[in-house]
Amino acid sequence: QGQLEATGGGLVQPGGSLTLSCAASRHTLRTLAVGWFRQAPGKEREGISCISTHEDETWYAASLEGRSTVSGDDARSAVRLQIYNLMPEDPAVYYCTSIQFCSPIWALLSRNAAADAALGTQVTVSS
Repeated sequence: QGQLEATGGGLVQPGGSLTLSCAASRHTLRTLAVGWFRQAPGKEREGISCISTHEDETWYAASLEGRSTVSGDDARSAVRLQIYNLMPEDPAVYYCTSIQFCSPIWALLSRNAAADAALGTQVTVSS
């Protein structure tokens, strides 16, 4: 695994949406599967989504199922995580990292992922 940089966070009203972006500083993500996770103060780290190298496999945690979409741009220079209908339980620092493969086991593997705060992006939900 290698931590990548997540951007796009900010302040969003409840029920709003946002798009997080994940990119590597020196290369594309064309050959990488990508996992997303988040960390909120006082809460356990939560693996929330992943996408396989060829985008034929995606996974979402139950907390985001049905209100999020993970995808890569055409050049696979970035991977996006769109979250809709933001809820009070969504505020956290969001991170992304390269992973070997995408499957529901990411929910467990994310617990050991590196989380350099400088490479995460803060999401705040408030009216």
